[in-house]
Amino acid sequence: VQLQASGGGLVQPGGSLTLSCEASGFTLDDYAIAWFRQAPGKERRGGISCIPTSDGNTYYTNSVKGRFTMSRDNARKTLFLQMNSLKPEDTAVYYCAAVPGRYCLRPAREYKYWGQGTQVTVSS
Repeated sequence: VQLQASGGGLVQPGGSLTLSCEASGFTLDDYAIAWFRQAPGKERRGGISCIPTSDGNTYYTNSVKGRFTMSRDNARKTLFLQMNSLKPEDTAVYYCAAVPGRYCLRPAREYKYWGQGTQVTVSS
């Protein structure tokens, strides 16, 4: 079972990036999925966005709402995080994560599978 994240990089403020996370060894359909981030010197706590299996909603933390869009392609076993209007405070290592079950609004410690992280740096 593995998650492989990619797509990070250096971008100027106001720019865009799309992160991808490919799953292998399991079927995404039965997993709640999320993106987390960890800024320098800070803990990785709640997710910034997540999609449960229990409903058709996507949830976002207030700091990224309206700027980030999370999606999943179960057939391709891939998660995406489209990030627009990026700000310096979005600089962090971004992680995708998955947990068996319906609900996605969980703390990081409850997620079972993690991608390796991809660095996003927003700077001029």
